[in-house]
Amino acid sequence: MTSPTYSSHPHVSRKASLFTESVIREMTREALKYGAVNLSQGFPDFAAPDDIKRAAIEAINADVNQYAITWGARDFRQAIAQKTKRYLGLEVDPETEITVTCGSTEGMIAAMMATVDPGDEVILFEPFYENYAPDAILSDARPR
Repeated sequence: MTSPTYSSHPHVSRKASLFTESVIREMTREALKYGAVNLSQGFPDFAAPDDIKRAAIEAINADVNQYAITWGARDFRQAIAQKTKRYLGLEVDPETEITVTCGSTEGMIAAMMATVDPGDEVILFEPFYENYAPDAILSDARPR
């Protein structure tokens, strides 16, 4: 990891100024510029399954439009627990052992902040996903 340089912008925190351009965004711009296949970002090349589309339409028509509890809707967590048992043979408690997040980025920072104390060292093996070092910094740890 390179040494941080701090932004002189008056409205950016010192911690936030440690972050650089996303390599994923950079590679996406390059792919668009040259008409290349973009392997840096997940762009599905298939339509959503019809049953998923129907379920979304039904939810919209039923006015299912409220926030779920912060750790995920109970029926969704129960379905995850059932699938975990069926596919992995693991019994997990959906009330205490499953948390639903809004994607892997939120899940990773939540896990990092829950397990790392300020000043801890977080060892990253390269190559690694670009958010690991910023997650460590936001957790007041030292990525290495």
